[in-house]
Formats: sequence, structure tokens, C-alpha cells
Amino acid sequence: MKFRFYAFKLSLLVILFFVLQIIFPIFTDFLVLDFRAFGEYWRFLSSIFLHGGLGHLAYNLFALLLFGSVLEKVIGGKKFLLVFFITGIFANLIAIKFYSSSLGASGAIFGIIGALIIVRPWFMIWAFGMPMPLFIAGILWAFGDFVGAVSFFSGNAIDNTGNIAHLSGMFLGFVFGFFYRGRVIRRGKIEKREKVRFREREVRDWEDRYFR
Repeated sequence: MKFRFYAFKLSLLVILFFVLQIIFPIFTDFLVLDFRAFGEYWRFLSSIFLHGGLGHLAYNLFALLLFGSVLEKVIGGKKFLLVFFITGIFANLIAIKFYSSSLGASGAIFGIIGALIIVRPWFMIWAFGMPMPLFIAGILWAFGDFVGAVSFFSGNAIDNTGNIAHLSGMFLGFVFGFFYRGRVIRRGKIEKREKVRFREREVRDWEDRYFR
């Protein structure tokens, strides 16, 4: 199963869309997800590749390249693309019910993370300034989005983050993860009982930084 670098190619496409947004402001209006989507159905897909600013873009690109590449390597390129597009569109279908407009790849990225949590729950990452298994980071991210969703429904939303879309994408990602996990175990891509692996030097550096 050849690695196709789909996460990198999607990232380049996202960057291209962002450049076009800057050069042609009407480009965003033509592709953003809003009330027109039920008559202009491409918006459920096109809005995934739009972003609201450089910070929004950088954060999503980092997550897409990191988690997307790992998931692609484990389940294969075609299955990875299926997770990305289906969870992204699903997140948008949910988002349109709650937000007046929406853009960004976050729903699809949370779908990737959700699938990866099930397929490789003990995959070690750095999050919140410390090393932790991916499933722990996923719980914390989901909790943050849950709090944001509660704030939204109570009328006290802190910002314009699409917390409901994030949770929707992650939920469907879980479904994909359960569907693919057995297959990748049988193919020997992952161990049934994955071991936790810490890099001692990185842990010591973290201890030196925060506890001394």
C-alpha cells in the first residue's frame, strides 16, 4: 500500500484556496457555507477548504499534516480521503442547523482525529504542554468543544468557533475508526494492544522546563 501524501496535497489545496480568498474576496462568498447551501449544494464541500484568517489556517494545516499523515499511513490513502470528505461534509450538514455561516476544515480534521483515536488510541503526542496518548488529548479537546457548545446554546458563546461541527466530525470519525480498526489489526498495521512509547529525552526536557 503506497503512501500517497494525500494530507500534504489537501494542505496545498487549502493554501491555494486561502490565497484566492485574499486576492478575490468574492471567492469566499461564493463558496462559504450559509443559508444558500440547500440550493447550492457545493457549499457543503467547498467551505471545508476556506479559512477565516492566518491563525485559523495555520492551526488546521498543522493538525491536518500531523494527524492526517498518520491516519493515511495506517488505513491507506483512499480510506483516509473518505474519512476526510465524509466527516467534513457531515459536520457541515450539522453546522448549517446552528450557525448562520461556517467555513474551515476543522470538522474534517476532528473526523480524522476521531478515527485515529479508535485506530491508534495510544499514539503519543504533545498537547497542552505535555506528552500524552492521543485518546486523552481527544477527551480534553472534546470537553473543550462541549463547554463551547453549551455556551453557544445558553447564548454566552465566547467566540465564533464551530464547536458543534467539531463534535459532529469527531463522532463520525469514531464510527470510521471502529469500522477500520479490525482491518488494520488483521493486516498487521497496528498491534491489537498497542504499547505506550515515551521518548525519554523529550520527557526529561519537559520535566526540566516545567518542574525545575
